[in-house]
Amino acid sequence: MGKFVLKKSADDRYMFNLLATNGQIICTSQMYVSESAAKNGIESVRRNAGAHVEDQTVSGAETKLFPKWELYKDKAGEYRFRLSASNGETIVVGQGYKTKANAKGGIESVRRNAPCSGIIEEYA
Repeated sequence: MGKFVLKKSADDRYMFNLLATNGQIICTSQMYVSESAAKNGIESVRRNAGAHVEDQTVSGAETKLFPKWELYKDKAGEYRFRLSASNGETIVVGQGYKTKANAKGGIESVRRNAPCSGIIEEYA
């Protein structure tokens, strides 16, 4: 089972990572102004992890409604994903992957790990 790691930054904002069972970071959140907002972000990942995938790497891909996963290629040519909530705000983003299959695997890892992962709080 993975875990959400909630962290406080030096400027008193909060963010979280979702870690897989092997300790690797699967995805990272945006910065939040409060701990409760960050925890709401974690709950949003849990609620929306099963959303449809919009594959923006395919020409003429169908645009999906929010909430959704967006699979895309960045400026460096790597495959990435992000999960957006029903309001269109990005909740989490994944790292860059060399292959599309690996980026899809990242989405599947979030889907497997998010619903059953506990929250670990790390504060300096």
